[in-house]
Amino acid sequence: MVRIVKNFIGGSWVDARSGKRFEKTNPADSRDVVASVALSDKDDVDRAVEAARSAFPAWKALPPPRRGEMLFRVGEILLQKKDELGHLVTREMGKVLSEGLGDVQEAIDMAYYMAGEGRRLQGETVPSELPDKDCKSIREPHGVAALITPWNFPAAIPAWKLCPALICGNTVVLKPSSATPSCAAALVQAFEEAGIPDGVVNLVYGPGEETGEYLVTHPGVDAVSFTGSCAAGERLESLLGKLHRPLALEMGGKNAIIVMDDADLQLALEGVLWGAFGTSGQRCTASSRVFVHDSLYGQFLELLKTAAAGLKIGPGLHPATDVGPLINESQLQKVLKYIRIGQEEGARLVTGGNRILTGDCSQGYFVAPTIFADVLPRMRIAQEEIFGPVVSVLRFSTLDEAIAMVNDVPFGLSSAIYTGSVNTSARAERDLRTGLVYINASTIGAEIQLPFGGWKHSGSGHPEAGGRGGALDFYSRMKVVYRDFSGRLQKAQIDR
Repeated sequence: MVRIVKNFIGGSWVDARSGKRFEKTNPADSRDVVASVALSDKDDVDRAVEAARSAFPAWKALPPPRRGEMLFRVGEILLQKKDELGHLVTREMGKVLSEGLGDVQEAIDMAYYMAGEGRRLQGETVPSELPDKDCKSIREPHGVAALITPWNFPAAIPAWKLCPALICGNTVVLKPSSATPSCAAALVQAFEEAGIPDGVVNLVYGPGEETGEYLVTHPGVDAVSFTGSCAAGERLESLLGKLHRPLALEMGGKNAIIVMDDADLQLALEGVLWGAFGTSGQRCTASSRVFVHDSLYGQFLELLKTAAAGLKIGPGLHPATDVGPLINESQLQKVLKYIRIGQEEGARLVTGGNRILTGDCSQGYFVAPTIFADVLPRMRIAQEEIFGPVVSVLRFSTLDEAIAMVNDVPFGLSSAIYTGSVNTSARAERDLRTGLVYINASTIGAEIQLPFGGWKHSGSGHPEAGGRGGALDFYSRMKVVYRDFSGRLQKAQIDR
């Protein structure tokens, strides 16, 4: 079944003004056309931004608890449709069905969480240094927020941006990845069914270099949130810095797991398998480097090789599948290129390294789970984000050596350590230079009630998700109010 996907502008599902469309196929079977999608251009973006600007005053004026009630209904609708949407995520993006359902669950969780924030949009009330005067800070929305989202979490990440933006009182224009347009449309449909007023949520599609850049630099946009590649994010920084426009970036990672000599090896093995090969390695938090203590290196490498070779590769909708396809031909070729680079650099290919073109994999973008051993820290496969099922295994002798190598990359998103020592874990927690640190767990598995974001080239601006310092601090800005009810001129600092 081919879905007909349209723009959502001003409360209506409409075709692109140009009438142009593009097709999106199933990455597990390129013969399966998932959707025919409106190809938005500047005219469509103009209409979407105009609709969002027109809707902003009334949406801002609606009390935040009322906005929260609508988000709660979004969560309820997504919960009712979880199975249907999970299947759509898997068909359009490729991840295995359990992960597709988890993707939708994260969107549900975010809708519920931010619904509650409608009654907790705190500022501060503090004493004044002068009599008959009070002081407070309150949150105000920016206005129109442009939201640019990737394909690897096509329900969760748009929800991570939509829900906090809306609860703070912004209106939005969402431009999802062209690789997962149907998922974005299905998510926005839940907002429509929940009763979101016309123009508060708008949706357009198209290439990032054209539709996306025009949207984020549009004079009618007040803030921008982007999740995607470092190259694209850093280009947006250069464009928007000149406009003094608030920008939140969540970009790449080169995440690492440290396996100490006192680690639970079975637990560590499971964490590496999940972190390296879950979502076919297509996560910004994927475990693409594993540092193993010298005393365990050979033993752990053999365990990892056997386990990875036993993973079932195939379409995500097949119940037995452990690892699904890559998203498209371009990503497939990028991963295969990095595998060749690893071999040319002198790393030892332990298992995998090949495209799979047999059986159920014959029409998709499948790469076998790949392990490189004897990797040196400055090799490209240990420094650059691959975004595929490829993991580099390195050895170390001391904790300080391991931490230094983990930190010696341009990225700083996620890291993990497996150890039985509370003192070792405390030192790692303190010294690892990443926005997320996991103890005896993999590098993936963030929860929505805490901020999500990286250091260095992994991100800038406020992090995603909840908690203090998270998305609410990006989608709102603080206004300070001083009220003097003394009836006379008081001069702060001078009248002391």
